[in-house]
Amino acid sequence: MKKCAVYTRVSTSMQAEVEYNSCEAQRDKILSYINSQEDLELFKEYSDPGFSGSNLERPSLTDLLRDISEKNVDVVLTYKIDRLTRSSKDFYALIEFFEKYGVDYVSVSERFDTSSASGRLL
Repeated sequence: MKKCAVYTRVSTSMQAEVEYNSCEAQRDKILSYINSQEDLELFKEYSDPGFSGSNLERPSLTDLLRDISEKNVDVVLTYKIDRLTRSSKDFYALIEFFEKYGVDYVSVSERFDTSSASGRLL
């Protein structure tokens, strides 16, 4: 079984309160995805409500990266890529960091999955 990290984020506290866009709604959709897969199990949830995706200075993201470097995580799941970051430079840096530790990344709503050859190519 692969240990999954669930990461959720919204930029503003107002967004955090909107039912369809909240961290909780993102979490529910990701957990449904995990439950639909036979080889995934939840390790830990990380959430940064009220933090911008324009930089990587977020407390829960920092915790997630530490857990990855300690080899506690096999797969990182977000609802959408922009929940992880809004910067293409930061996105590529994160993907390289994940690859360094053998961690796959999945955006559950966009069918982006680095565990496959075509996903890594994208």
